[in-house]
Amino acid sequence: MRGAECLCGGTNERLPHHTSITPDLGEEIEIVFDKKKLHFFDAKTEDMIRNFSELLSKAKKSGPKRISVAAAEDRVVVEAMSIAKKEGVASGILVGNKNKIEKIAKGIQLRDFEIVDVKDETEAVREAVSLVRNGSADILMKGFVPTNLFLKGVLDKENGLRTDRVLSHCAVLEVPSYPKLLFLTDGGMCIRPDLQTKLDIIKNAADLAHSLGIKRPKVAILAAVETVSEKMEETVHAAEICKLWERNQLRNMVVDGPLALDIAISKEAAEHKKIKSLVAGDADILVVPDVATGNIFAKGMIWLAGAKASGLVLGASSPCVLLSRADTPETKLYSIALGVVNS
Repeated sequence: MRGAECLCGGTNERLPHHTSITPDLGEEIEIVFDKKKLHFFDAKTEDMIRNFSELLSKAKKSGPKRISVAAAEDRVVVEAMSIAKKEGVASGILVGNKNKIEKIAKGIQLRDFEIVDVKDETEAVREAVSLVRNGSADILMKGFVPTNLFLKGVLDKENGLRTDRVLSHCAVLEVPSYPKLLFLTDGGMCIRPDLQTKLDIIKNAADLAHSLGIKRPKVAILAAVETVSEKMEETVHAAEICKLWERNQLRNMVVDGPLALDIAISKEAAEHKKIKSLVAGDADILVVPDVATGNIFAKGMIWLAGAKASGLVLGASSPCVLLSRADTPETKLYSIALGVVNS
């Protein structure tokens, strides 16, 4: 038996051919085993967002939301905000050195935005965070300021957006070969997460998926193999997390692991390896072992597989948008839209 003999494991020897469990939402999940397939009858998914076009439409209906930009002296960020404004997704408060903002924003209509003139970048972060904390803005966004300084403001015990969860990054990918959006975590913040950190990462990603209409996201905890080995810590973590899910301690989601990537996203691969799973071939969320794996995988999908991308930092009391200077205007817009839907 793999997966610490948990219900979500790839074998089904412990389970009768027809069984059921009752999750916290009160709906019954019926699991039917036969010689070939495992059927999972879940809540309806008519409202599930499956691509970025639908995400943008949802954001327009939910918005416009107000975004507080910390240290807004960055043309890339101001351009992204301008596009979001034109799309009706978001309005913005630009916090930073007003003279510098006006200088870098040539050709961009700044009268659409409120500008809060703050010369010092540390103070700009504090002010931008404060605007979200007091309800004047819905979403926080990083401008031209070091990431560590930005996150320090978010995590400030007295004036930040701290919660009882770890901050984690979740990328959302639209991959041409996959029939729905793929959530990838954590490829941006948690370098080598321990078990408790992974639980927070999973909860953060699941909450994001819920906001996109995925009522019970299927979570695949990735490893190189499907068997548990003490020499591969991620497989042990996967088994322990699956056991928690079996005991209904991870709510509103379905969890399986350890799973290799091909098993998580390909029904054909799962059938070939004779692995029966509630997640195999249909994963919504991919949980990677460490930040390097997630970062490499996401960039591989974008640059080699033609995937579109967006992403958020999760775990704070409000979503946080961090944009890379290398991001395309499309990626910037989708990340803002993701924040709007999630806020």
